[in-house]
Amino acid sequence: MTGTRADLLISGGLVLTFGGDKEILENGAVAVADDRIIAVGEASGLGRQIGANEVLNASGCLVMPGLINLHTHAAMTCFRGLADDLPLQEWLHEHIFPAETLYLCEETVYWATLLAVAEMIKSGTTTFCDGYFYEDGAARAVIDSGIRAVLAQGVIDFPAPGIPDPGINLKAAEAFILRWRDKSSRLDTSIFCHSPYTCSPETLIGAKEICREHRVLFQTHLAETQAELDETQKRYGRRPVAHLEALGLLDAKTLCHHAVRVNEGEIELLAHSSVGVSHNPESNMKLASGVAPLPRMLAEGVNVGLGTDGCASNNNLDMFQEMDTAAKLHKVHQGDPALSSALEIAAMATYGGAAALGMTAIVGSLEPGKKADIIIIDLNQPHLTPLYEPCSHLVYATRGADVRDVVIDGRVLMRQRQLRGIDEKQIMAKVREIAAGIGRKQ
Repeated sequence: MTGTRADLLISGGLVLTFGGDKEILENGAVAVADDRIIAVGEASGLGRQIGANEVLNASGCLVMPGLINLHTHAAMTCFRGLADDLPLQEWLHEHIFPAETLYLCEETVYWATLLAVAEMIKSGTTTFCDGYFYEDGAARAVIDSGIRAVLAQGVIDFPAPGIPDPGINLKAAEAFILRWRDKSSRLDTSIFCHSPYTCSPETLIGAKEICREHRVLFQTHLAETQAELDETQKRYGRRPVAHLEALGLLDAKTLCHHAVRVNEGEIELLAHSSVGVSHNPESNMKLASGVAPLPRMLAEGVNVGLGTDGCASNNNLDMFQEMDTAAKLHKVHQGDPALSSALEIAAMATYGGAAALGMTAIVGSLEPGKKADIIIIDLNQPHLTPLYEPCSHLVYATRGADVRDVVIDGRVLMRQRQLRGIDEKQIMAKVREIAAGIGRKQ
């Protein structure tokens, strides 16, 4: 190791690796060359062994893997606060679907996704998993901004933004995969079938076949509400999880969002099938969808990560707030303060998200050989003083605004709270213009 040259050395902070041994280094360092971590260790040792082109002083800070937002509709930042305090079906069918039909285009999705990216980077998210319409705009935003993402073209069995003929929805989704799959190492493609009640069995099977052919992730909302459960049973005589199982869709390359209305047997099936699940407590609470059985899913070994959902059903993309909500919700719901420990929840926001995406080989922990996706949190603040247990601080005290620096793919994309590579003021101005047009027509 002596004589090794690094592009970046992050040194002097409290380092949480979230690796297999969940190592904590009191005075640690992380060395980065190109887009990869090449060493993690004590600052004194690495400082002697490795020369660096740039040193980032993390004294008084906490250094950890970037957060993974497992479920977003990023461009819905343009609908933030548009139709609040409504039941899910009314919210979707009377407000969100019509707004998407009237106002979405590729440029709107581009700027609204850039706004989401700015918000996510500034609150510590380095990877997000998305599904929406006009997803070419989202792909452009990801490439321009430097963030890492899994992006899915949305599929639904009625006229949708950009795809007025539902008969070509799968062709359009496959074309999206082919257009973007090799454009950037930070961008993975996917297909997102909206749900078992808005996509026919033929559509679901066809989408999964395309995903298998191209070795990409298949996504869907699953068992989110009682209404979905009732509708699926009425149409197909099966609950949503059993319906997807009967169609042959459950495997390690399937990611199911919400999984609120799942029973014991379905949880076992999800675990046995190695399906990924996103837990979205704030969205579930806001839309009164219910409380997902997270402790049971974790106990059964389901690959569960955390997601915010879109800004129309959550209103922000702050994963630290999502962690805090997830930890507290299940304690009060089941009357057990020992449930959903800070360590469990923090791991879900990092390594758990990577596992659900099938990306643990490259992200989710700070280990040599993995992508250099790293965040630095400023601990020198009243609400983070004193510090006894780091994960407790992450889940119960830290805010997105406490993130000081962000490194993605080896590049410093935020330093001292200042974004690099994208113009935050320009992005906000563009989305305000878009929102002014939407607001005039409400």
